Amino acid sequence: MATRFILSIDGGGIRGIIPAVILVELARRLDGLPLHRAFDLIAGTSTGGIIAAGLTCPHPSNSGEAACTPDDLLSLYVNEGAEIFRKPPLADVVNPFGLHDPSYSAEMLEIKLKQRLGTATLDKGLSTVLIPAYNIRNRAALFMSNADKRNSNFRYWEAARATSAAPTYFPPALIERVGVKKQDERFVPLIDGGVFANDPILAAYVEARKKPWQGDRLVFLSLGTGQQNRPVAYQEAKDWGAVGWMHPAHDTPLISILMQGQASTASYEANALLNPTGTELEYSTVVTDDNVESLDYFRLERQLTQRENDALDDASPENIAALKAIAASIARDNAKALDEVAKRILAARNGAQESVAA
Repeated sequence: MATRFILSIDGGGIRGIIPAVILVELARRLDGLPLHRAFDLIAGTSTGGIIAAGLTCPHPSNSGEAACTPDDLLSLYVNEGAEIFRKPPLADVVNPFGLHDPSYSAEMLEIKLKQRLGTATLDKGLSTVLIPAYNIRNRAALFMSNADKRNSNFRYWEAARATSAAPTYFPPALIERVGVKKQDERFVPLIDGGVFANDPILAAYVEARKKPWQGDRLVFLSLGTGQQNRPVAYQEAKDWGAVGWMHPAHDTPLISILMQGQASTASYEANALLNPTGTELEYSTVVTDDNVESLDYFRLERQLTQRENDALDDASPENIAALKAIAASIARDNAKALDEVAKRILAARNGAQESVAA
């Protein structure tokens, strides 16, 4: 029986710093094995979709390497996040509170995605990739993936742009199915996959089961971006109408609640589906010396503290430093889980090499 490894990464805007830091720590344990060779399937939504794209897209130089390493992706958030989440001059005057137009232009995000991902399409991926988005014309979920021929002819950079098109933050993405001539099928209008699968773990599980892996052991590493830390007070919410629930000044609480609600539900269901009873915490998976070898689902997540802003777009130096710090603490406190995942990956890959050599 072979073991298949699946990486799943949540959405969360600038909080993508957290899974990026954890992946840097995992990569350090893998003795130079790139993540596209470590994992058989990498799924990501929104900011997690950007990470999944970077890890599986071939480098534009045609070097045979991935477009991005975990360090490259961490640098994108830390050093360039403020450029992506920068409002133009007078934006708050022309568009007060972001009520009339998206809070941000997608131009800078698109430039940075094109720089890193080039023009490669998903079918050229170095590993199986799964990136959810939502089709606003057909009112249906779309899973962009090189496991599905019909949905593999999207450019990587456009798939990453679409999955991260969070309503009110960025405009919807109109992306191209490369090679399709019929106009109404060629261009697809999409918004953030986080509206239905902010944690794509169950989509990743279904995709893995569609493959000829039924007799194989599936091992999942699921990375969150920090559970939101601001309660919604009843006395405040009871008088909200449409504007209150969607007000950008409050970081669009309805969107935040829907995305977090889906993520917490999906992680609960995945743990019940894949792990022995009693291994779940409120936000993550319990890993002990006694159970670590029996786990097939490792969820690394934590509620944010008052030091971190849970907004998708706070790319201030102070918040970036706070997110890096909590990410480092999550990696440190979950060292046992990362050690176990890395150990299993290296054992499986080394065993495969020995089998080929024999």
